[in-house]
Amino acid sequence: MFPFTEIIPLVLKSFLLAFLNPQFWPVFLLIVGLIALQYRRMGRLREYFFHQKSGRVWADVIMAAGFGLLGGLAGSCLIVFIGLALSGADLIYLWPAAILLMLINMRFLCFAYAGGLLAISSLLLGFPQVNIPQIMALVAVLHMVESMLILVSGHLGAAPAFIKDAGGRVVGGFTLQRFWPIPLVVLAVASAGAVHEAVEMPDWWPLIKPSVSGELQSLAFTLMPVVAGLGYSDVSIARSPVEKSRLSALHLGFYSLILLILAVLAESSRAAALAAALFSPLGHETIIYLSRRIEVCGEALYVPPARGMRVLDVAPDTAAWQAGIRSGDIILAVNGLELTGKYNFYQMQQEAFLPLMVDYFSRAAGENRRRLLVPAGSGDWGLVPVPEGNEKKYVELWTAGPLGRWLGKFWGKIQS
Repeated sequence: MFPFTEIIPLVLKSFLLAFLNPQFWPVFLLIVGLIALQYRRMGRLREYFFHQKSGRVWADVIMAAGFGLLGGLAGSCLIVFIGLALSGADLIYLWPAAILLMLINMRFLCFAYAGGLLAISSLLLGFPQVNIPQIMALVAVLHMVESMLILVSGHLGAAPAFIKDAGGRVVGGFTLQRFWPIPLVVLAVASAGAVHEAVEMPDWWPLIKPSVSGELQSLAFTLMPVVAGLGYSDVSIARSPVEKSRLSALHLGFYSLILLILAVLAESSRAAALAAALFSPLGHETIIYLSRRIEVCGEALYVPPARGMRVLDVAPDTAAWQAGIRSGDIILAVNGLELTGKYNFYQMQQEAFLPLMVDYFSRAAGENRRRLLVPAGSGDWGLVPVPEGNEKKYVELWTAGPLGRWLGKFWGKIQS
């Protein structure tokens, strides 16, 4: 078998050459710009709760680009290892279809939906002519990379939010949203007279055949740079953001593994190709639905306690943060005066001045603590209390795009 250690230097070389290609940068910077807009919108949500500018948008973008580079390297190695060879005909329909679906709902900006619909159309209608195993394998590899990125960074930058549970009560939680620019190098059939260095493939390659005619071993392959974007959106209500991102990564990993197996089987079976085409969007949608259903119907973590005031979130580098108070902790008393809830806390915060003594229960340590709050950062305490349950403002979990909103209004007029 072709040693995996021989693939890594090959991919690294092509990866570095991609960044020297002037045609690579406009697409890469465009995706980074779109990601920056998403992080800016998330920053506004944090400003709504903390009433201060976070100043972390570009730090989040730089971090996302760094994780995206690592994810792109891992995905590129996996793509070459399984022999996923793409052509322009396979890729030309994906982005337009994904963008069109995004207009219906933002979460549809994912190749799982666009690739699945294109594959179904190709099987049933004969148009467009795409290589279904290759498209499905690409979707599987991208989601494998996404599951790894969610595992290591899905919880970072979680924004506090008020969310309605299954019973209609407003509870505390976090919106988990991460976006990554993913530079990839993929195998492509080298055209005649290509100036790129051809890649000599092993005898066992490929696992999935490319959509070209002729003998595979007589073909010349090259590594072609491609830029993709990955996004993760979820909520944590019954779990902490760290716990939820780990669970989401596990579910997405299983999804991508099943889809990759179906993609391999689709090479020799039309039934398997149809199963892969259906599983791509439906399986992805099922994961999202069950993930949010588990949180909304589970026992909410960020709700008022029997005594004191539970903390939903703490702004970094503030008085509460430096005192060791973290999300999920319960503030019991301030300067010896017992807290009775969120509104009592707001009143006390306006009347009291730092420094002051705080008694609180640490959720992580499982013990009561007493700390001195001293002025730090903006001078604010930096605490966001959990909601009382009857708040009028809360976050909508399902966000429709412009076309989706128009369709909703049109359907409403028909029903009326």
